[in-house]
Amino acid sequence: MAGNSGRPNRRTSNKKGATVGSGGKRRRGLEGKGPTPPAEMRKGHAKQRAAQARAKRTTVAPKRATGRGGKGTSELVVGRNPVVEALREGVPANALYVQQFVDSDERVREALRLASARSGVRLVEAPRPELDRMTNNMNHQGLVLQIPPYEYAHPDDLVTAARDLGEDALIVALDGVTDPRNLGAVVRSVSAFGGHGVVVPERRAAGMTAGAWKTSAGTAARTPVARAANLTRTLEAYQKAGLMVVGLAAEGEVELGDVAVLDGPVVIVVGSEGKGLSRLVGETCDVRARIPMPGGAESLNAGVAAGVVLYEVSRRRS
Repeated sequence: MAGNSGRPNRRTSNKKGATVGSGGKRRRGLEGKGPTPPAEMRKGHAKQRAAQARAKRTTVAPKRATGRGGKGTSELVVGRNPVVEALREGVPANALYVQQFVDSDERVREALRLASARSGVRLVEAPRPELDRMTNNMNHQGLVLQIPPYEYAHPDDLVTAARDLGEDALIVALDGVTDPRNLGAVVRSVSAFGGHGVVVPERRAAGMTAGAWKTSAGTAARTPVARAANLTRTLEAYQKAGLMVVGLAAEGEVELGDVAVLDGPVVIVVGSEGKGLSRLVGETCDVRARIPMPGGAESLNAGVAAGVVLYEVSRRRS
């Protein structure tokens, strides 16, 4: 009898009820998932397994290399924004480490795109504990960029390069400058005004880090930075090679405009903003010059001071 069946869940009416919708899941399922990731980032791919094996073998601890100019140390850029900015500015890199199963956002995707477009940058997917170990538990946000050691020139190479070009040497030496951004700014100014390189001491001085590369705006790729074991002895060697050494000092005996040797082979020595030139370096200089500042400022940072002097040298030589 209709409506009186003993079979449970049997429909006894032809009337249909409301149909439950999909909640948009079917439509979202048709949406694209973006470009295919590189082989190193695909789960189970042979290249991914090889990259993970390389990551385990990679020694991240800094190592000092030997050689004529020597090398710096490996550096890690940590975090999504710093990594993307470094890749945008063309900072050299040899590996981008990406955390497995990381939540992908625009910065992660851009980092992968920029790294994939470069030759020589390995893409390595690594588990979070591995990235924690590499960064000493810093907040890496799933992205770590490895910067290769910078290959420093030898101080003598800068003079040789100037002679090979048939030009009077123009070199900037930094004494006690510890901010990498100042070093990057000096490299940029040296490149802009036709200088032949920058010399920094091995100890207690800024080196060519990712920050220096970024501030140099790419000019570090064509303007050499040399490292001196002893800055005073390096300046004395330059003097024997025929270069005049001009130190910048707030208490300099001569104003910059009155220094007569700037149109010949010269080394400009710039000290730190706070302490200026060290005693031995100051005593080694042939001339100590001051930059006139009618506005009353006590000092300029190294990047600005070097730019002012390099402009004056360029103006005279032209």
